[in-house]
Amino acid sequence: MASSGSVKGFFRQRKNITKPKPKSSSSSSKKSPHHPATFGADVAQPAALISHGSPDLKDGYDEHEDVLRQFDMNMAYGPCLGMSRLARWERAHSLGLDPPKDVEGLLRSGKVRLDCLWDGRV
Repeated sequence: MASSGSVKGFFRQRKNITKPKPKSSSSSSKKSPHHPATFGADVAQPAALISHGSPDLKDGYDEHEDVLRQFDMNMAYGPCLGMSRLARWERAHSLGLDPPKDVEGLLRSGKVRLDCLWDGRV
């Protein structure tokens, strides 16, 4: 068995001795971070925000698409991956979840994308 000595005696500690860095002669020692995500950055968008060759934010986005994206984001109607928006609306309707009627009208008009917001991105 080990003796009842202190742990400090068993594990030898070494002090980290480093020389202090010389102070810079600038007026402010703190510099603002230069990241692409900072406000006012003029750096191009990173590749993670670009999908299918165009920025995600301008991907055929209009007022109808806004309504459909809100439908995609609402988890009260179940998951949307692996099925079209119309199939999801019909499933929610058959389960009695009362999906919005305007979404059905948009989907049956054929003038909007039928795949969900996350299709091909997840």
